[in-house]
Amino acid sequence: MEYSLFAKLVAEFVGTAILMIFGNGSVANVELKNTKGHNAGWINIAMGYGFGVMFPVLMFGGVSGAQINPAMTIAQAVNGMFSWSLVVPYIIAQLLGAAVGQLVVYITYYPHYKETESAEAILASFCTTDAYESRVNYFINEFFGTLILVLGALCCLELQWGSSSYAAASIVVGFIVWGLVTSMGGPTGPGLNPARDLMPRVLHSILPIPHKGSSRWNEAWIPVVAPICGAIIGAWIFKSTFAI
Repeated sequence: MEYSLFAKLVAEFVGTAILMIFGNGSVANVELKNTKGHNAGWINIAMGYGFGVMFPVLMFGGVSGAQINPAMTIAQAVNGMFSWSLVVPYIIAQLLGAAVGQLVVYITYYPHYKETESAEAILASFCTTDAYESRVNYFINEFFGTLILVLGALCCLELQWGSSSYAAASIVVGFIVWGLVTSMGGPTGPGLNPARDLMPRVLHSILPIPHKGSSRWNEAWIPVVAPICGAIIGAWIFKSTFAI
């Protein structure tokens, strides 16, 4: 069944919002003061992001492809796997979805944002930073993390076993994200998705949050550019090596 463009854009919007609610919501639960999950740990965050990708792919994979990531959208277009005419509408829907999802996180954790005095903890629930304060390390981590994510997702969803059992493949994609956050998330978060970092950073800069500190715009280009570069290479490896 071929869905309308409107349905596809709604799927990308809602899917990206769900990603933010589960992903950055789990960070807020762990990092913000006096939450039920305060200091629950990194596994809680990894699980949130894994589910935040798994559920939209299960829900909307058959509608829009559930790309929910501008890097994935651009990478597939560059490699001839997606129509360029849909790139801008998809990315707009993803960016808006990321903003709305982050707003939901902010609203639901509003009392805890007011109580939290750590600017670092507040920023972590919005966007990424590099733990080593190195832009080179920041770029490398986001590049390779997204490369692995895109290659893994395409292998799961596009190869014969995944296309014949889409639900199973979607679950595996969620575990890929879960695994990436646990294994490669230490340096930066990670972002692996320009929308997941850019729109929450915009909201961090404008929302009236006490003690929020800097939005660190001087490095904000890295979690946008690095994932796109990594995704393009990951999609190229898939298409040139494994796609039939």
